[in-house]
Amino acid sequence: MSGSRQITLFTHARPDDTRHVLEQLLGQAIAAGYTLRLDPEETRKHALRPGPGLALDAEVADEVELCVVLGGDGTILRGLQRYAGTDVPVFAVNFGQIGFLATVEPDDRDGIARALSGDFELLRLPAIIVELPAGRQAAINDVAVHRKVGERVAELAYALDGEVAGSVRCDGLVVATPAGSTGYNLANGGPVMAWGVEGYVVSFIAPHSLSARALVVAPDDGLRIHNRSSEPLEVAIDGRPVGEIPGNGSIEARFVSDVATLAQLQGSSFYRRLREKFGRLAS
Repeated sequence: MSGSRQITLFTHARPDDTRHVLEQLLGQAIAAGYTLRLDPEETRKHALRPGPGLALDAEVADEVELCVVLGGDGTILRGLQRYAGTDVPVFAVNFGQIGFLATVEPDDRDGIARALSGDFELLRLPAIIVELPAGRQAAINDVAVHRKVGERVAELAYALDGEVAGSVRCDGLVVATPAGSTGYNLANGGPVMAWGVEGYVVSFIAPHSLSARALVVAPDDGLRIHNRSSEPLEVAIDGRPVGEIPGNGSIEARFVSDVATLAQLQGSSFYRRLREKFGRLAS
């Protein structure tokens, strides 16, 4: 990579929503000496033609200074997943309903300027590493194991740190990081874990038991999930299907610190973010 500094751009599926911010980003990027890198999918989505400040149909490279996301949490997770294991920060402008991981809102007139000037703090996020038959996967938010549509209720046994913790008849379970605890886990009635907490949470999807409760797990304790059903169960990483646990099969999961880097505003508070994002939905 040579010449100007580079920024990777990811956007969500509705290009009309993000066009005005993309145009603003491009103009300010050119003025600041940056080039925006768009992969073939992003290039087609926005029907862009070659011009100053643009690297179109470009490979998504590690050698960039920043990843800018225009989208909701799903698109932000795409950026975090891509740059997991690197020091590239993900700066997100929220175009989703909640955008809990977003750095700024679209109406923040100085948002793009903050991104380009580095006016943000860096938050290192952990992940859940899962060993699947098809290979190792990393979840920034959560791992969801659930029965297939139309199949019978699953029976899941789980062990922590080598010790069998229980067996639950349910539709599935969710293993969430602190960053992901406000998603699927919260919908299951699981606890919210503040960013910076070391550890993860296991919660159950529609358990057929009054005693099945969510459990916060110590960071060094590994998790083994055993499918005691005869039917395979689906596995999703950050909402994306990645494989199955076969009947009577199992998978292992563990907590790993400092995997991805999220940009947040100076002095940003997790608790203020929690109040603003979820209080707004309740009002």
